[in-house]
Amino acid sequence: MEKSIVLIGFMGCGKSTVGSRLSYRMRIPMEDTDKIIEREQGVTIREIFAQKGEETFREMETELLSRLAERKCVRIISVGGGTPVREENRALLKKCGTVFYFRLKPESVYKRLKGDTTRPLLQCEEPLERIRTLLEQRSVAYEESADYIIDVDELSVDQVADRVLNCLDRKM
Repeated sequence: MEKSIVLIGFMGCGKSTVGSRLSYRMRIPMEDTDKIIEREQGVTIREIFAQKGEETFREMETELLSRLAERKCVRIISVGGGTPVREENRALLKKCGTVFYFRLKPESVYKRLKGDTTRPLLQCEEPLERIRTLLEQRSVAYEESADYIIDVDELSVDQVADRVLNCLDRKM
């Protein structure tokens, strides 16, 4: 394999979990952009949103993607749910590697994330409505970014990983 695997999709779609499984199965490293930003900044994403705002966080994502796109090593890259919204990030994602969009329905997101207080964008009165709105706003950006789209609502972690690997096998 000569290109990295880039995992995109809405929060809760399984990017980090599937990425870890792929990393183990393929014996290549995985990098999670949210975790890298938290490590570099010394605070959580939630704290960055609270202290500096979403726009500053989005600038950090773009800067990090630029750095990752320049690296030549093959790896799995899991990005934050809002990363593809910026047009410049869509080009950077493609430059980083083969992009997989893990698509799921708003109800699935809500079921997976209800009660999760670490997601700044879901700390609101009507989280399911917020999920619907955000997914609607982001779906075109996700689809434009993707080389492959995998519907993950009813799939296990291993089934999603198998689909990613099957796509890569067909590509070779």
